[in-house]
Amino acid sequence: MESAIFNLTAYCQRIGYTGELRPDLATVQALMQHQLRSVPFENLDVLAGKPISLNPADIVAKIVGKQRGGYCYEVNGLFAMALQALQIPYQFVAARPMFYPMKRPRTHMALLVTLDGVEWLCDLGFGSYGIRAPLRLDVLETPISQGCDTFMLSEEGGDIVLKAQVEGAWVKQYGFNRCPVEWIDFAPANWLNSTHPDAVFTQKPLVVRFTANGRNILFGDSFKQVKEGMTTQCTLAPHEQAAVLAEHFGIKH
Repeated sequence: MESAIFNLTAYCQRIGYTGELRPDLATVQALMQHQLRSVPFENLDVLAGKPISLNPADIVAKIVGKQRGGYCYEVNGLFAMALQALQIPYQFVAARPMFYPMKRPRTHMALLVTLDGVEWLCDLGFGSYGIRAPLRLDVLETPISQGCDTFMLSEEGGDIVLKAQVEGAWVKQYGFNRCPVEWIDFAPANWLNSTHPDAVFTQKPLVVRFTANGRNILFGDSFKQVKEGMTTQCTLAPHEQAAVLAEHFGIKH
């Protein structure tokens, strides 16, 4: 996953990272956290009827150049370019969202990163209950605290399942396997997520940006802030949305 216009220095400036760049876990974790706090998960182009391009150059131009965000293919695609620039081995995985009442196709995309022979799950594009740092794939059935969130990986029916603790209960988020997936394989899922009337992304605004101690979430006309496990929520009038997007998500839309 690479583009001639991707520049690691410009990427680091976009996410506010000024630390060392090495092909190690500390760097991957730092880049992941800085990107999560700088680049929002968002579907505003979908709602505007704009095609979501999987061209790597278009992703760089949108997120780095135009200071926007994107959904899983875009934000994880950008992160994959940073991994590529650092010569860190990774592969894409196709994941099945599991929090819906009915079985859904494998429309989510995440990354498996290999560091010193150990595989880690990295995902910067799963919205509100997305992980905040890499998770070791060989550590199963073990609660892992990440800030105010707690996650766990399990193995079920040949899939690795990511679970999040929500109000004291373990809730399945998505499942995936190690079957090799190429970038082009996500084209049908991208089309489905950005055009199908039943897809959550085509119905109302969904914008998420992580903070050091929580996250900000805009869903429809509801604006929620989670700070150290405490949640505040309000309903926005139409004329208030632009100011909230700019102040809390860094989007001038």
